[in-house]
Amino acid sequence: MDSNKRLARVCLVGRPNVGKSTLLNRMCGSRVSIVEPTAGVTRDRIAVQARLFSGTDERWVEVIDTGGVGIVDRDDLGPHVEEQVSTAIKSADLVVFLVDGREGLTPLDRHVADSLRGSELPVLLCVNKVESEELKWGTDEFLRLGVGEGPFVISAQNAQGLTEVYERVAELLGPDRFLEKPALEERSSMKLAVVGRRNAGKSTLINKLAREERMIVSEIPGTTRDSVDVVFERDGKRFIAIDTAGVRKKKSIADAIEFYSDTRSYRAIRRADVVVIMFDMTEPISAIEKKLARYVMDHHLPVVLAANKWDLSEMTVKEFRSELDIQLRGLSWAPFVKLSAKEGRGVDHLIEHAERLYEQGQRRVTTGELNRVLKRALTARAPNSKGYRAKIHYATQAEVGPPTFVLFVNNKRLFTKDYLRYLSNRLREELPFEGVPVRIVLRDKDREHREPSESIS
Repeated sequence: MDSNKRLARVCLVGRPNVGKSTLLNRMCGSRVSIVEPTAGVTRDRIAVQARLFSGTDERWVEVIDTGGVGIVDRDDLGPHVEEQVSTAIKSADLVVFLVDGREGLTPLDRHVADSLRGSELPVLLCVNKVESEELKWGTDEFLRLGVGEGPFVISAQNAQGLTEVYERVAELLGPDRFLEKPALEERSSMKLAVVGRRNAGKSTLINKLAREERMIVSEIPGTTRDSVDVVFERDGKRFIAIDTAGVRKKKSIADAIEFYSDTRSYRAIRRADVVVIMFDMTEPISAIEKKLARYVMDHHLPVVLAANKWDLSEMTVKEFRSELDIQLRGLSWAPFVKLSAKEGRGVDHLIEHAERLYEQGQRRVTTGELNRVLKRALTARAPNSKGYRAKIHYATQAEVGPPTFVLFVNNKRLFTKDYLRYLSNRLREELPFEGVPVRIVLRDKDREHREPSESIS
């Protein structure tokens, strides 16, 4: 795809709970948006790439899911959501206006129609949740809205009627209107997950990275409910930032929406290349940050520790680093960044760290170099094997992201967790993996492998 071109943008709008997120999930083929029968689940703009057709007629678009127009939710974020909808429409090439065929025409549907009436964008009116012939008979009442082509009768849940909608989208956008397969570099961009407690400043950071108000920013904790992917560029490089809902203690999870939000935060960590754990410097380090750190370590992911609202803290760098090492044992190798997301200070430094960690995580070393480092480590400190001699016959790097090393040993049980931690530290010190976790896998050579007989221990 030409670097000056972009995918055509299809914006999904409608009042709350008409099925926008279900349609988005159907179009992109995965569960991106939270689907829950509660008005106002989606509050941020969620943009994903979707393939409308496959084979020789392959057509790609960017689909933007928005919050429900006219929403007044329990956190009184209605005006923020409507602003996000308005911004999404301004950046779109086509609008899909969803209404609910089960509930019929409502005043909020008219409110949405009024907001679209002055737009020059093509609009497709889609009547969703129509699974029976009886419901189809009542769809003509939506013609009274006087906006858009249609109505197209669909069921996003059951994938009924969508082909006709996709075909009309392709016709309206035209064969040369950026409906091209995403470029390889766009699909392989570094994914940066931003996690932390509620109201730590994650969405503010995402907005600074994207240089636009992509995420709703509010003083109300828990504003973001979905894990939202935001594509942005810096110095000609493309990145994907994953904003996540603030993680809460289990006893504080109030309803199904917050349960799914919490679950998706951890899923976002698993699919990231680099994780940013954000700390609120106006609050002490809590069990939430410790839990996130443990989860990141268990999944061997590179991590940047970002101290947000640094300008509001009186701690020195040395004091906070010492606090991190005490509270988050096992992450002493992770870089630490002073940050003021609101003012944009430290954001470039954070990206530089993330890039460096990503590059380190993709590196490979030669088998000879690896075995020389391990031999020096064994000479300096042998395993405490209680009378048995622990041997490493040889080692090799099996994978990257994370760098994974397979050690063929005489007996796996002779290598304790403490000794493996020691070996990991030596590998980071002497090989180009200073700031990333390394994974060590032990294999009993005599039982599982019959290669080189020479031992490095």
